[in-house]
Amino acid sequence: MAAAPTPIPTAAVRWSATLPRRGRVGIVLLILTESVFFSIFVVAYIFYLGKSLTGPYPKDVLSPPILNTICLLSSSITIVLAIRALRAGSIGVFVLWWFITFALGAEFLTGTALEWHRLIYHEGLSIRTNLFGTTYYSLVGLHAIHVTVGLLLILLVLILTMCGYINERHVERTDVLSWYWHFVDAVWVVVFLTVYVIGR
Repeated sequence: MAAAPTPIPTAAVRWSATLPRRGRVGIVLLILTESVFFSIFVVAYIFYLGKSLTGPYPKDVLSPPILNTICLLSSSITIVLAIRALRAGSIGVFVLWWFITFALGAEFLTGTALEWHRLIYHEGLSIRTNLFGTTYYSLVGLHAIHVTVGLLLILLVLILTMCGYINERHVERTDVLSWYWHFVDAVWVVVFLTVYVIGR
């Protein structure tokens, strides 16, 4: 005769219920780690400002990417609306807002690519040109990589939803992904101020 399973004490059950979800803990730790990483690049950019021996210099070639910035920051609003729709069980509305979030992020990446094309082929600024080129492409490129990762994850969720695999039971996971996207947007504010405001 098999022994009866040992009951879990009520206090232990209550304590376990108050613990944060693993996904939330994981994304918070990831954000903290990435924040330190970005801080190093921002400090390096500021430290090397004005130390390039040859041009081009920031004031000569950089112009604030206003449209890109508006699109990326707006995507934080649309992803919140998407999560709300999913929580309410409105899958169609969720897909719409989720797709708009993806489109806004894709526009930002496209704008970044166009800016780099202009800087490299028309302004002669590459990562090897001078200290400004090295720090600029390193900082903005690091952010672009994070946007790309976020977009791939958003696209994956979009595809899974359209195939019928995502519903209101997955709110927790999509919400955790939205935290990462908000982080990417917040980092862009810092990068924008550092490169296009302070750095010019």
